[in-house]
Amino acid sequence: VHAGILEDRAVMVVFCSVWFLLSLFEFSAAIYEDQVGKFDWRRQYVGKPRFAYFDTPTQSSKKLVLVTEKNVIASLNLRTGEILWRQVDKEGPEGDVDLLLFYGQDAVTVSGGGRMLRSWDTNIGGLNWEFLLEFGSFHTGSLIGSEEGVRFIAIVKKTFISLHYLSNGHQKWIEALPESDVVHYELLYSDGGATVYVVGMGADSHLAVIQYDINDGRIIQQLTISTPWIRQLRHLCGIVGAGNLVCTDSDSLWILPLQSEQEPVQVAIQSLELELAEEFEGRIITTQSSPLVASAAQFILQLSDTHYALLQLHDGTFSLLRDFTQVVLVSFATTGDKMVAAVMTSRNKTALSINLYSADYGRRLLDTAMNFNLDPNSGQPEQLYIQAFLKKDDSVGYRALVQTFDHALIFIQQPGRIIWTRDEALAEVVIMEMVDLPLTGTQAELEGEFGKKADGPMGMFMKRLSSQLILLQAWSYHLLKMFYNARKPRNHSKNEITIENLARDEFNLQKMMVMVTASGKLFGIDSGTGTILWKQYLENVKPGSSFKLAVQRTTAHFPHPPQCTLIIKDKETGLSSLHVFNPIFGKRSQINPPALTRPILQSLLLPIVDQDYAKVLLLIDDEHKVTVFPSSRNILQQLQNSAPIIFFYLVDPVLGKLNGYSLHKDLSTEEIWEVVIPTDTQKIVIVKGKRSSEHVHSQGRVMGDRSVLYKYLNPNLLVVVTESTDTHHERTFICIYLIDGVTGRITHESVQRKARGPVNIVHSENWVVYKYWNTKSRRNEITVLELYEGTEQYNSTAFSSMDRPISPIIFQQSYIFPSAISLVESTITEKGITSRHLLIALHSGGILSLPKAFLDPRRPEVPSEQSREENLIPYSPELPIRPEWYINYNQSLSRVRGIYTAPSGLESTCLVVVYGLDIFQTRVYPSKQFDVLKDDYDYVLISSVLLGLVFTTMITKRLAQVKLLNRAWR
Repeated sequence: VHAGILEDRAVMVVFCSVWFLLSLFEFSAAIYEDQVGKFDWRRQYVGKPRFAYFDTPTQSSKKLVLVTEKNVIASLNLRTGEILWRQVDKEGPEGDVDLLLFYGQDAVTVSGGGRMLRSWDTNIGGLNWEFLLEFGSFHTGSLIGSEEGVRFIAIVKKTFISLHYLSNGHQKWIEALPESDVVHYELLYSDGGATVYVVGMGADSHLAVIQYDINDGRIIQQLTISTPWIRQLRHLCGIVGAGNLVCTDSDSLWILPLQSEQEPVQVAIQSLELELAEEFEGRIITTQSSPLVASAAQFILQLSDTHYALLQLHDGTFSLLRDFTQVVLVSFATTGDKMVAAVMTSRNKTALSINLYSADYGRRLLDTAMNFNLDPNSGQPEQLYIQAFLKKDDSVGYRALVQTFDHALIFIQQPGRIIWTRDEALAEVVIMEMVDLPLTGTQAELEGEFGKKADGPMGMFMKRLSSQLILLQAWSYHLLKMFYNARKPRNHSKNEITIENLARDEFNLQKMMVMVTASGKLFGIDSGTGTILWKQYLENVKPGSSFKLAVQRTTAHFPHPPQCTLIIKDKETGLSSLHVFNPIFGKRSQINPPALTRPILQSLLLPIVDQDYAKVLLLIDDEHKVTVFPSSRNILQQLQNSAPIIFFYLVDPVLGKLNGYSLHKDLSTEEIWEVVIPTDTQKIVIVKGKRSSEHVHSQGRVMGDRSVLYKYLNPNLLVVVTESTDTHHERTFICIYLIDGVTGRITHESVQRKARGPVNIVHSENWVVYKYWNTKSRRNEITVLELYEGTEQYNSTAFSSMDRPISPIIFQQSYIFPSAISLVESTITEKGITSRHLLIALHSGGILSLPKAFLDPRRPEVPSEQSREENLIPYSPELPIRPEWYINYNQSLSRVRGIYTAPSGLESTCLVVVYGLDIFQTRVYPSKQFDVLKDDYDYVLISSVLLGLVFTTMITKRLAQVKLLNRAWR
């Protein structure tokens, strides 16, 4: 008996252990190694370069070190263009890199307005050392050579100069600059001796030259030279030869020796048979191959935008070595003891060529021509970097890095072969949309069949028969292609995605990502692979412009092409322009948009469509006049009929006003409400409505007692967030206003005291989630608001803001979030059946998918039977962060600027795009994949079991018949 009991207990223990292990596997949410990169991809960028250096002047050079305007220092592989390593500094002025110096295997940077001096190992991107500099605005810096080699770094600020060791950054000495209150020091020069020169420009048009001893920092010589013809040093002056300062004015060149008190020597530019273009100041480009030697005696004088001259200074006289016309860019390069000048010229807008010239004699070097073509949809060259090296026959070879105005990097090798291209404009994506891909040829044939009129049933039958034959042909071709690809190696069987073979997949998981960047460049990217399919550069876009993208027609209306309209608003003038294009191919539309002569304050995409199924774009200018695009007679008639139900609002953050307007049948506007926020105590920071494309599946929520709590689903509800103007941590606050956009009625108002921004907000269905910083507890907090009508629904058929006498019931709860947050967004699906998740971008680089159930304001502190019936999670003040909730696993993302979510053809799947310094695309399944089989579904096993059951059934049936027959004979 005891043995039986022990045996039963052992069986029970084994059963419980197995059940526990199975439960672990069941609730785990992880990604397997073979799934990495299958449904997601990441592209990393560095931004527009500010400084760039090649590591070694040899043909075997493998990396490029650069510093960008995004406060990034990185190294690129010269063979592939991929990022070898990348270091991202702080955003804003604190992380701005003011200077990059390169020597050997070390890169030295000065950042944060001259506060931080750092040295980097260019092989691995590691930090060698860093040194905190004294306060003061940074002016310039340079490597300093001595008899023992390059050992020091000189830093010039507004009031002092300091010398630091290159090996560890320690300060050797620091000295005050004379007359720093009236002299602006800009130039620093060392020729490998025991001294360093600092040159500054005085306010009363005099030049100050100070010579320091690098050993102890004492002033050896101090000169003051009257120079009324110099307005500034930068770009107009440079060190040429052994300590000669050469400057240019409107018609002359001036020579000022730094080592003596000689009077400046003036040389007329016309005496060199040159002439400066009208209203062009001129520019001097010099070079110094090493801090151990003097500057080169040759320099380039820019005479106009396209005219340059190579000059030489010898014994106090200038000589013209070469005159260059029709030039795009010029650059110096040094290899060994040879110095060359690279000159880029243009044959037309896209065809360019680069030639090398000897800087000593001005002769063009043989076999150095590099001819290449730019993409017609890219910008013109802005900067040229040359990597020169010596070949085996002692001739000069080179590679070129071209930077264009659309922030593209193009690396070119002789004789003009483009090795790689990087579109760094994608590091500054401003706005994006996802557009469904077009139908395949067979799908389009079937779609067209239903839209055509046939001659009787026989004609319809013949059309259907031809369509089925086309489908059979496509299916046969697909089978042959699968068989052909199956025989290839796995790494060669992947198909290249091009603009020609784009087609919608079965579940609409692959879409076209239309991205607009701050530089004015548009990209069309395949969401499945991240391949750039098309790009278009808008040259008339000025820096700082704002954009808004509207999808007026999708690919659902075959044979009409899809149509997008980009609204571009100039920052300086406030005027806007429209760019209409096809989002699938990137081509400009043949439709001419209206010319906008007044600043646009608001734009609305109405559900009204024209005869070609294009939605109407309504533009409201600063005089509250309406512009309609497209504006056909049919559209205007529809607008007149729909005018009584069209309302819009305008926001003036400066005056703290929100104004609501209605549209009349004559397309005039009338102000119907106004909400004024007192600007002396608070300012408007966010006004956000709901997404017009989201769907709500359930109108109510079933309670634990089986009653229904109906949601307050107001599509016109606006969330207005204001912050206090007082920045003291004891008096800061955040206000949340819920305002009806049609009537202006304030539905709800709440105040978070001792709180400040930045505020991130998500507004969807009947709930609002916003994040803020608690200044008292010094932590991030998230507050959720949910709005309900009650247990009785006022109107179950349609919502009307005009007929809402009862205020909604508000549930509110706050939670602690134990990490820094960059951005918050919500998932979205096609029908709204799937549970919602909040996508939270963390400063650490992770993207967290937090279930909305954890942000339920009705979470009870003490669970009850009814709360357990509703599956409410017990209240806990701190939200959890589970490792399996990260949707980007180890693919860290820097500087997240936006999260875009879009529905797919599967209700369980939401497409997510995260953009910032990097771009990441993936799929999330908030309620698991309930509508599709898993990837590891064992078709062979299930098919074998089914076939076995069929055969067993047939055999059993036959045996039963035989048995019944034998029994009947008995």
